Amino acid sequence: MKQGVTFDTGVLIALERRRQRALQIHERLGERGVTINVPWAVVAEWWRGRSDLRETILRSVDVEIPTVGLARLAGEALAKVRGASTADAVVMASAALRGDVVYTTDVSDLEALRAHFPSVRVLGV
Repeated sequence: MKQGVTFDTGVLIALERRRQRALQIHERLGERGVTINVPWAVVAEWWRGRSDLRETILRSVDVEIPTVGLARLAGEALAKVRGASTADAVVMASAALRGDVVYTTDVSDLEALRAHFPSVRVLGV
């Protein structure tokens, strides 16, 4: 199985704002055929109404459907990592379940969650 990646909300915002580093990462992953996963909670946090650009970004990723198992794993992380947000916990739990690498614009928050998800590699955009 080819390793995928998970994007957090900040990466979707960076793509929408046409930030060069985010665009380069997105393009290279696409060229290599790497699956880009986005948890449903990230879409909810990012989406502020339809636009052509948002639709294009959304079509370029696989949106993960919520499961009870994912919710439990994220909830356990929230119980152990003080100050973690629900969306960040869902991102890390989602990536951990698949063995993904996480791309984020907020490395420090996701690195704090690595205490609960040590197998997840976090890379900054």
